[in-house]
Amino acid sequence: MFAVLGSSGYVGSYFRGLLTQEGIPWKGIPRGDLYDSDRLRLALREAGATFVINCAGYTGKPNVDACELHKTECLLGNGVLPGMVRVVCESLDLPWGHVSSGCIFTGRRSDGEGFTEEDPPNFSFRQNNCSFYSGTKALGEELLQGADRCYIWRLRIPFEHTANPRNYLQKVMTYHTLLEAENSLSQLEEFVRACVDSYRLQIPYGIYNMTNPGSIRTSEVVELIREVGVSRKDFRFFNNEAEFMQLAAKTPRSNCVLDCSKALAAGLKLTPIRQALRQSLERWTTQAAGKGC
Repeated sequence: MFAVLGSSGYVGSYFRGLLTQEGIPWKGIPRGDLYDSDRLRLALREAGATFVINCAGYTGKPNVDACELHKTECLLGNGVLPGMVRVVCESLDLPWGHVSSGCIFTGRRSDGEGFTEEDPPNFSFRQNNCSFYSGTKALGEELLQGADRCYIWRLRIPFEHTANPRNYLQKVMTYHTLLEAENSLSQLEEFVRACVDSYRLQIPYGIYNMTNPGSIRTSEVVELIREVGVSRKDFRFFNNEAEFMQLAAKTPRSNCVLDCSKALAAGLKLTPIRQALRQSLERWTTQAAGKGC
């Protein structure tokens, strides 16, 4: 029995869908049981949990700028909760996985390569250069250092084929002006399947960068959108990051490249980024046509 924390959220809904599709028994744990260790322990026991997935957290709506105004909720969801789940799962001897974020990095490594699981976060409270959201996600990972039977799955800018304000592709198509930046991304369905396969394949516990191989710039994503024909709007870009920060953001953004070689070597399936984006956009077009749009 899989117990899913945060099953009603954007990422959690994809876990629900995959587990149901695969015929894997699962149970969502009510939000009211998450922040009390005794209630969470009881809920997991009553559910008969054999594996726990934590995709609960706080990202802010419509974006991470909201975390600057709701710091208590952000710290509780991203920093305190993972540590609490660790204590409860270890007390019950339960294996578990935690959905973390690649937003604890910025840029590339000094050698020009993507960050690996061995690299310490460079966009966190310790560097004093980050958003509050990224700082709390890095803190959450710190609390899980040395955790028993634990996967840490790093999600990075999720995208998929349906219209949703959390979907990176919808953001690109609806934002008035875009920031040109290079990033690693995660196709959400593949991310969720890779997380579940981590347990099914019994790969070694630890941190995994669950991003699609490669990286891509915002302007390249725009070209793919135009090429597939999802949108032909006049996409506009900020002149530079300074203008973006002055006109559109309240807190610095993470733009980074991660290396997913560890996940691939473990046998997890992640499609190269451009192919994954094209597939999602083509499904978006087919879906829209089916609705008569």
